[in-house]
Amino acid sequence: MKGKFITFEGGEGVGKTTQLRMLGQYLQNKGADTVFLREPGGNAISEKIRALILDTGNADMTGMCEAMLYAAARAQLTESVIKPALQEGKLVVCDRFIDSTFAYQGIARGLGGEKIDMLNKMACSGTFPDLTIFLDLPPTVAFSRKGGADADDRLEQEGLAFHVRVYDGYKRACELYKDRIVSVDCSGSAQDTHAKIIEVLSQKGILTR
Repeated sequence: MKGKFITFEGGEGVGKTTQLRMLGQYLQNKGADTVFLREPGGNAISEKIRALILDTGNADMTGMCEAMLYAAARAQLTESVIKPALQEGKLVVCDRFIDSTFAYQGIARGLGGEKIDMLNKMACSGTFPDLTIFLDLPPTVAFSRKGGADADDRLEQEGLAFHVRVYDGYKRACELYKDRIVSVDCSGSAQDTHAKIIEVLSQKGILTR
């Protein structure tokens, strides 16, 4: 039986790391056979591409170069890790995937959704999420919550105007792909957000309580 593929999306500082850790503990307690991944990354080659993308020394990287590097990392991850795990019937949970590229490069960088969709189709070769959870929190609130941008992360250092465009990109993705993306308000406590996520996963038939 083919497994299920879930992705988590959101801007910087919305609490994805915390929510993925809480979900991991929940699934472990349930005995679920789960693979947790991050993007870009998840395998040796994609992690090297990640380091290149986030390096603050690469401030002059163009938007298209950035998008193509993300696509390259995604292609490697999909073929080497995601597809085999799904074929084994596992639940695959990934921190970021195609919607990040749509929001960050397609909208915030101005490349447009059409080019990003084409890149994603090539990179994913038919393997797309069954469900995407968008952790919804405006960037002003998110950065305040996390205490500002990380000094060693090139994308976090882009400034508030860029991250507002990213947020707008995510909201647009939620409208375009409403059959796949579920928006979760994460303005409350981490435990409140976790409970909302479990409820969504249960309603969608991904989890049984």
